[in-house]
Amino acid sequence: MTTREFLNAVISANISDEMTEKAQSLIAQADARNAKRASQPSKTAIANEPIKANIVALFDENTHLTASEVGTRLELSVQKASTLLRQLVEGGVLTAEEVKVPKKGKCKSYSLVK
Repeated sequence: MTTREFLNAVISANISDEMTEKAQSLIAQADARNAKRASQPSKTAIANEPIKANIVALFDENTHLTASEVGTRLELSVQKASTLLRQLVEGGVLTAEEVKVPKKGKCKSYSLVK
């Protein structure tokens, strides 16, 4: 049971007015804390911005790259390159399409949005 579920159970049980008010207050504090946290980028997101810029710079020179190619060129793990490429696709900077790579099978190939 999460804290929010517990506090909602206290409110719905209506044990006493004082407990209900305290539970509502704690939920409001948690909502405010969560809203503040959601409005600010994380340390990792801030650290990834220059890497994303370097990724986009790679695509100025090349038309299509896979995550493993990006990882190799920027000395990143394939997982990190894939994650950052996916974020750039979600941000509308890159597009992704499946291509057949010899001896590997199907991979996603990324390119700049035109």
